[in-house]
Amino acid sequence: MPAENGRAGQSTVDLNSDLGEGFGIWVLGDDDALLDIVTSANVACGFHAGDPTIMRATCERAAERGVVIGAQVSYRDLAGFGRQRMDVPPDRLADEITYQIGALDAFARAAGTRVAYVKPHGALYNTVVTDEVQAAGVAEGVRRYGELPMLGLPGSALLSAAEARGLPTVTEAFADRAYTPEGHLVSRREAGAVLHDIETIAARCVDLATHGRITAIDGSEVTVGARSICVHGDTPGAVEIARAVRAALEAADITPAPFA
Repeated sequence: MPAENGRAGQSTVDLNSDLGEGFGIWVLGDDDALLDIVTSANVACGFHAGDPTIMRATCERAAERGVVIGAQVSYRDLAGFGRQRMDVPPDRLADEITYQIGALDAFARAAGTRVAYVKPHGALYNTVVTDEVQAAGVAEGVRRYGELPMLGLPGSALLSAAEARGLPTVTEAFADRAYTPEGHLVSRREAGAVLHDIETIAARCVDLATHGRITAIDGSEVTVGARSICVHGDTPGAVEIARAVRAALEAADITPAPFA
């Protein structure tokens, strides 16, 4: 199935954010505020963050606001918040992906909705951009659960593996992350990997939606077709950034709307 790529001049775009990333008594980000802004919620499934109570509550609050729920799957890495790359055999990785989707979908269905798509988190997201073996493991884990759309980076091994298994694919871009000239995300270990200036972030999102391009860290322009824009919920000023992005898009006659 072909990728559902974004296009220059599109009149709608999805806004997604990583939510439900607390654990126990620890809280990360302002989920309630972000749920009033975004159109899709990537909800942590318990492997890098989230616990049953947080998963249930996040699904309920998303359902109340009409925000679409996606499974934010990751490596089994609570200590490292899913940001440590792991050499997981593809068969086991597939099982862990299916497990995470099923766990979140139980809470989504209890809230009167369902898991509508899947997006990897952190180190797993970055790994499956180029690692065909792990990308196949993730895609197979999703396929076993059902024909859920896969949200990922344009041109990634993950989306290719998903397409090969008949899964719908949706491309995304990141509002506040720096890009390499190759169209990959700059590693968080490098200076300048995360953007913080609200006006700059909002303007690049409008440029992305209207012209399908983004400026790389070296100043070159990268073509990025994306149907969804990720606004991170765990960065300083996340809510203000998300509000500014949505306001700028709407001012440019681009309507935030879920893809699923």
